[in-house]
Amino acid sequence: MTEIRQASARAMAALGSVPRELAVVMRPELPSLLKEMTEEIVAALPEYRHLLDGPDAELVHLGIKQNVTAFVNQVAAPHANTELRDEICRSFGRFEAYQGRSLDVLQDAYRIGCQVALRRAREVGHRYRLSAAVLMSFADALFAYMGEIAELSREGYLRAMMEMGEEPDGRRRRLMQRILSGAGSGGAALAELAEQVGWPLPEQITPVALHRDSIPSRAGFDRHVLADLVSPEPYLLLPGPLDADGQVLLTAALGGCRAAIGPTVPLAKAADSLRWARHTLVLVDVGVIPDGAPTLTEGNLLTLWLLSDPALASELSRRYLAPLAEHTATQRRRLLETLHVWLTSRGTAAQIAEQLGVHPQTFRYRMRLLERIFGEQLTDPTQRFATEIALRALALRDPDAEPTVVPGPPPRRDALRT
Repeated sequence: MTEIRQASARAMAALGSVPRELAVVMRPELPSLLKEMTEEIVAALPEYRHLLDGPDAELVHLGIKQNVTAFVNQVAAPHANTELRDEICRSFGRFEAYQGRSLDVLQDAYRIGCQVALRRAREVGHRYRLSAAVLMSFADALFAYMGEIAELSREGYLRAMMEMGEEPDGRRRRLMQRILSGAGSGGAALAELAEQVGWPLPEQITPVALHRDSIPSRAGFDRHVLADLVSPEPYLLLPGPLDADGQVLLTAALGGCRAAIGPTVPLAKAADSLRWARHTLVLVDVGVIPDGAPTLTEGNLLTLWLLSDPALASELSRRYLAPLAEHTATQRRRLLETLHVWLTSRGTAAQIAEQLGVHPQTFRYRMRLLERIFGEQLTDPTQRFATEIALRALALRDPDAEPTVVPGPPPRRDALRT
């Protein structure tokens, strides 16, 4: 905070010698100036090309515009409110931390923007015949302003680093990104980076997906836990397998925060396990999987597989349960329940009838009806398996919903063969 106050004081002092009327001359230049700044930043810093052209481009451009506009506003009124600009600059710093970069690239972007603005000021000065003294005072104010916003970004960067338990140079962040990229999982570069941050490189890893609305404190985890608690999808990387004692310690450290523990996998498969854990959290959110506080993904792998593609699961149901489309909703519900229990339990007629809560004769009648409706779909092993998968997925998606089956093209036997 001391550095920011000092930078703000220098910027305020430099603005004192800039004529207030200069803001009137500067405002019409802003649209073309912002375009020129963006083009030169992208040309000089390839790291920012995807950012300035990607899905978040509008927000980034608005941030740049706010930074430049705030300077013009301060020229017109040195004590103008800068809260929005301050937060934008801090967010730029936080983003650099999340990306595992140092502040060098962002500071280069500020420097390029400053150079473009100064070049434009000279052009405008020549056009309006501004004195050399005015241009010099403008240049001093511009560089002081750049120092102020750079310091604000540094504050956001360091705060993000602290929240991540990260060293100022972002090595732990880079280590996590390299592990999840699967690149060089057994290479010397990864081993060297792990050694630099004091993280014993394991052969296996256990990812933990964290719910973004309930983030635990970093203080609850030791240095061997790699943690990203500030990204939109926070997570932990635990070295090695998680035994019963480790689960107890993890549960205590989470402090009731919702989480899903991914399966322990080889280091190169860390991203897959984390993806499964994140999918588990989604299914916990919607009530398909009960909250285990934390939830073990390993016990829900079949559910994850069945619901990994909802559109495909719906298409399977549409195709393989289509023979029931002509029956009433009540008939479909009873027949689907009977077919599901028969396919999944494979018990005796008495056992299945007891599970359904009906008389054995009722079960036999329903099965004769199902065999007539589905035909070889229940005798062909591949089609029977697909039908069971369709039923399981239907039950998982919404076990209490009224089953809806519409006519669809019957599955081709040759399409089921591998």
